[in-house]
Amino acid sequence: MSTKYLTVFIAFSVISSLAPARDSSMVATEATLASQNATLSVNTNGKGYGPQSPRDLASKNGTNKRIFNPAPSYENLNLCNIHMHKNAEHKGGEFTKFAGYGDGHGYETGYKYSGKLSTAESKSLAQEICKSDHGGLSVGDTIEVHYVHSSAQVKPGPTLGSCLSESLSNPQLRVEAQVYVLVNDPAALDFETLAKTGELNGYQQALNMPKNAGTPIEYAGSTTGPTYNEKGSPLQVSWSVYPKVLKVNAESVGKWCGGNEFKEDHAHGVRNLVKDPRLLSNIK
Repeated sequence: MSTKYLTVFIAFSVISSLAPARDSSMVATEATLASQNATLSVNTNGKGYGPQSPRDLASKNGTNKRIFNPAPSYENLNLCNIHMHKNAEHKGGEFTKFAGYGDGHGYETGYKYSGKLSTAESKSLAQEICKSDHGGLSVGDTIEVHYVHSSAQVKPGPTLGSCLSESLSNPQLRVEAQVYVLVNDPAALDFETLAKTGELNGYQQALNMPKNAGTPIEYAGSTTGPTYNEKGSPLQVSWSVYPKVLKVNAESVGKWCGGNEFKEDHAHGVRNLVKDPRLLSNIK
């Protein structure tokens, strides 16, 4: 792959998960999101963009005609990146509670776990974890974790640029999306264990990715992140989004943010749900 192509791809990859520092005075409204969705449609209509993400998983219909072959199952691809978003980007399954309109830049919006936690599980930690300019995470928060896989011969690393190699300029990409709710319970799932990587059957894998989160909804989409609220993502992704929300020990999430091979130290913002059917694939 040319250095120019690699640079452009990495730029797309990095920018897709970033957003401006939060302006505490900015409060978005329903009109804000409607305006962003309208701008997205204007900026993409008739310009050849493929199907976009995230989406309401209960809505199966889409009319986007940019068709691409689904990526192989994640077991036959290399894990290249793990990152998380505060609140679920997708809506569906056990994560249908709207978090609010947020700040207009992808923070404090998205979808939350729609179930309930016990009093013990809900007990606050001494302080927030995974802090950033956009705030941190607390017990009771929902995160959508993206286990990104690539057909390129690569190893896990920071940003989606780790999903590329010099020998493969157009890898197939698959994201296994798992949604977790943070609880104050040392017996809950350990996030450092969930994010442990290694080689299995010749492929780089997340060795302990859960198997009990239900049957995933699979569809053709794109990369996400709030930078794409008003423009289309040019990258094609095969998605598998699991419907059940699993409980994860909040303290273990904080430890992972304190140091990991992906250099992730906070939860990213979310992209608005894509609603224009011209930007959505059809789910069979």
